[in-house]
Amino acid sequence: MYKEKLRTPEQVAQVIESGDWVDYAMFNGKPVAFDKALAARKDELQDIKVMVAVTVPPIPEVVMKDFKGETFTYMDLQFSAASRIMQENCGAVFYHPTNFGESENYFEWAHTDPDKIGSTLRKIFAIRTTPMDKNGYFNFGAHNSVSYSQIKSAQYTVVEVNENIPLALGGAREQVHISEVDFVIESENEPMFELPAIEATEADRKIAENVLYHITDGCCIQLGIGGMPNLLGKMISETDLKDLGGNTEMLVDAFMDMWESGKLNNKRKNVDDGKLIYTFTLGSQKLYDWIDHHTGLASYNVGYVNHPSRVAQIDNLVSINQALQIDLYTQVNAESSGFKQISGNGGMSDFTLGAFWSKGGRSLICLPSTFKTKDGEIRSRIVPTLGSGSITTVPRQMVHIVVTEYGWESMKAASTWARTEKLIRLAHPDFRDDLIKEAEKMKIWRRSNKIV
Repeated sequence: MYKEKLRTPEQVAQVIESGDWVDYAMFNGKPVAFDKALAARKDELQDIKVMVAVTVPPIPEVVMKDFKGETFTYMDLQFSAASRIMQENCGAVFYHPTNFGESENYFEWAHTDPDKIGSTLRKIFAIRTTPMDKNGYFNFGAHNSVSYSQIKSAQYTVVEVNENIPLALGGAREQVHISEVDFVIESENEPMFELPAIEATEADRKIAENVLYHITDGCCIQLGIGGMPNLLGKMISETDLKDLGGNTEMLVDAFMDMWESGKLNNKRKNVDDGKLIYTFTLGSQKLYDWIDHHTGLASYNVGYVNHPSRVAQIDNLVSINQALQIDLYTQVNAESSGFKQISGNGGMSDFTLGAFWSKGGRSLICLPSTFKTKDGEIRSRIVPTLGSGSITTVPRQMVHIVVTEYGWESMKAASTWARTEKLIRLAHPDFRDDLIKEAEKMKIWRRSNKIV
């Protein structure tokens, strides 16, 4: 069957017809050889929609060869640095909003309802996988996510095998059988993209110290991306904490650090005990080597990992995510700078909701109190109201605990004036007076003094 389905990238690209919808797998699953071959047909095709999530290098050829977006409309479900650069310089690159935990449903719906997301007359799905094993399976490696749902909703499935993809043990929906594949491409074994390490700042260190207060023996941890989470993993490794667990959308280097130090062993988890659960990985080559055939890890589809009702069943779940901005109403913006899309919602709302309902659980939203503009100006990340074009990623009712370098505060069950006082305590001292003045204008300030 493998030999019968083996094709060159150019042969597979010939299957594409004008009007088709082409799904690329997410993260490091994005096809490379097939993408180049499809881009080469730019002048032969019309109205091709390409969808991916978290575009990582190499930059897709369907965008590079079609700067004006005359043939290919490119949609990214979670913006990366590459996505931002492409949108700024190209004609048809768009953000595609999603709640990551429910995104498998979007593809499942396509079977029955032609008006749902990504459902056209024909849909093609292409993914980079491990080479086929002796039983006929291709493993999705570091990008389980929604891959199997994309296969189920596609008319054609293309696997682009790459020996550098680590084999991630399941779990569930972590592989596809040759009988479900239409075409096989043997790639040139391009290396996996490594996520550059983000240098932690002094503010990140203080935030991590405040987060540590909320982590106790036996907690189950979810971490997002960034310098602070990876620093937190190293800090945990140096504590006397024990028997931690993991249930995370994104597996980052911090989990490897906690595992190797013996702090994280998953033995006190009440759900999926003995296993660190995740749905995708982005990090260092050391991390990719670590997950390869690792029997202590389990790769699951995102509908399992992120589902708020399942997350809520995990006792003592501590969800730790980062934001760009929060306003005095406690609306959280974790994805945009005005009209400019920076990242996306991803699974932030899934874990914010699920962690609060966890027995003994808590949701932490972390951000430095300030940032520096390109011209060197210091600005507050805690603002009176979100600016024009800014996106509310997490509504105020869902916000539990907010953390900055100046401490932490719980927002649940707090009125607007109480939230305002709590947030101003977390703001940089240089901006507190101005925030008080704005809060007074907004009629959400109660105190008569400035002891904050």
